[in-house]
Amino acid sequence: MAHDHGASDLTNTRRLVIAIAITASVFVLEVVGALVSGSLALLADAGHMLSDLTALVIALIAIAIAGRPASDRRSYGSRRAEVFAALVNGLILLGVVGFVAIEGVGRLLDPAGTVVLGTPMLIVAAIGGLANVASLLVLRGGRKNSINMRGAYLEVLGDLVGSIAVIIAAVIILLTGFVAADGIASLVVAGLIVPRALSLLREATSVLAESTPRGTDVDLIRDHVLRTPGAVGVHDVHVWAITPGVNVFSAHVVVEPRVFSEGGAGRMLDALGLCLADHFDVEHSTFQLEPAEHAAHEEHGGHR
Repeated sequence: MAHDHGASDLTNTRRLVIAIAITASVFVLEVVGALVSGSLALLADAGHMLSDLTALVIALIAIAIAGRPASDRRSYGSRRAEVFAALVNGLILLGVVGFVAIEGVGRLLDPAGTVVLGTPMLIVAAIGGLANVASLLVLRGGRKNSINMRGAYLEVLGDLVGSIAVIIAAVIILLTGFVAADGIASLVVAGLIVPRALSLLREATSVLAESTPRGTDVDLIRDHVLRTPGAVGVHDVHVWAITPGVNVFSAHVVVEPRVFSEGGAGRMLDALGLCLADHFDVEHSTFQLEPAEHAAHEEHGGHR
């Protein structure tokens, strides 16, 4: 299945630029609001916004790098740059978690003298929530085909939930005067970030380790290859991803003698490549066609 990465990257770039503008504006607003209201939860959400702003900028830079053409030095191009950017995003999020957790616990353990103004806290959090909704609408179209866009989307989604937590805390403070709600909301924001950060790190690490892409059934691919007319065996099967959505496959295929004698190697390679592209969304596939006598004396080194 063909992918128009050029058009997709241009669209994602526009989405990121819009999201960066929104996020930067909300970040400044939340910092000012936190200083005015004394809200740690609002300041924590601003810190989360700053991490998202950094992540969005990194994602934008990664798309620019990934768009560079392949070369002799980088035969697959630079698309894996977005995986490294996603790894950095995950690490930034974990750093934000540590900061928010320490400050939130400190506020709860030493509440004396804590003053939080509920009204400005509520107004700023509500504006932040609306801005997050706008960013989500902008980013949602690119989240399925790009790890960076998915990471950016998830970060903004977490921001939205965090804004809702701050809004609830502000309402509680206004109605009851229970200022500890601010510290509790801070810890809720920290808790919301953790699973998203770990998920992003896990996916990026899987790609960098060249693990089999999630959802890819190697045995099913092997079965499809063996069903190709002329194929009698397959070994040294490898499946990995340059970046999520850009899968790569290689294998040695043992074929009947007539494939070579009748000049059918080219047709068979076309059939195998088309099968993997159509059924398994493999963008790059490499096959070594070999007669049975060659396969028999190969040292497979444990590869299947």
